[in-house]
Amino acid sequence: MNKQSKIFHENGIFNFEKHSRVQQIIFVILLIVCLTGIITPPIALLLGLLVANISGHPWLHLNHKIIHILLQVSVVGLGFGMNVTNALLSSKEGFILTVVTLFSTILLGTFLGKWLKTDKKTSHLISCGTAICGGSAIAAITPVIKSDEKQTSVALGVIFILNSIALFLFPTIGHWLKLSQEDFGLWCALAIHDTSSVVGAANKYGSLALQIATTVKLARALWIIPIVLLTSFLFKNKTSKIKIPYFIGFFILAMIMNTYVPQVAIVTPYIVSVAKIGLTVTLFFIGSGLSSSVLLAVGIKPLIQGILLWGFIASLSLMAILYLN
Repeated sequence: MNKQSKIFHENGIFNFEKHSRVQQIIFVILLIVCLTGIITPPIALLLGLLVANISGHPWLHLNHKIIHILLQVSVVGLGFGMNVTNALLSSKEGFILTVVTLFSTILLGTFLGKWLKTDKKTSHLISCGTAICGGSAIAAITPVIKSDEKQTSVALGVIFILNSIALFLFPTIGHWLKLSQEDFGLWCALAIHDTSSVVGAANKYGSLALQIATTVKLARALWIIPIVLLTSFLFKNKTSKIKIPYFIGFFILAMIMNTYVPQVAIVTPYIVSVAKIGLTVTLFFIGSGLSSSVLLAVGIKPLIQGILLWGFIASLSLMAILYLN
């Protein structure tokens, strides 16, 4: 290597390291802003999107694991602000709508996948992610149908894109239609994919909406178990293990403690506050993983399928809430 090439090589390394350090500094500063609790979950998501597409995520390889852990811990924390009796009433009210919207969405998704000629496994992942609980459902079904990395990534990309839109769109529509907190919470739980965006949108709307949305959404998440069994039968795979969302049990335990253990009331406001900050940080990490390359990798057909399915479940559940309740 000659002297000029050596200087260029060294400058290249220096510039790369400098750029990496700037990435880390920007990311940490924005993360601290989210941890202060002074910004809302939608703004945190927006900051994450800006990071992903301008400066870049310096620890992208850890993103999925961090989101997974943060979301579960935050949801359990929110359980300390909820009452068992109210939660049971909310779950009972949303049960029939859950069953109808869940199976009709998966059925429609199957037909849309064939009509659009979307890859069969990708189509099924998008359908189940839309019908149940977004990324959690996709994570549970992926090993059952033995989807490859691209099929899984495309399905997750579709879900996360639409989740991001829902976080801003649903509260706006709710206020425009003058939905009550009860109706809005139920609508969020039925029509928004991921628990993170459900909780984020409902929290923006009000405390009662948050309680109903969280409870109904987690009850809906339990449908992962029968849907995985059905998927195993359809894809003729009887060897895969079912991933049960065990954190829901801790969420229920938190509600029971808040309802029946008076001593817990001293600390519950602080736990709930920390949980809400945790949710805000979770949405920041979700946004920071949605770079332009991820968005472009999704493809038009899976995105169309996701949008049509989302429009269907959102419209069906809203009409049922407005006219049948």
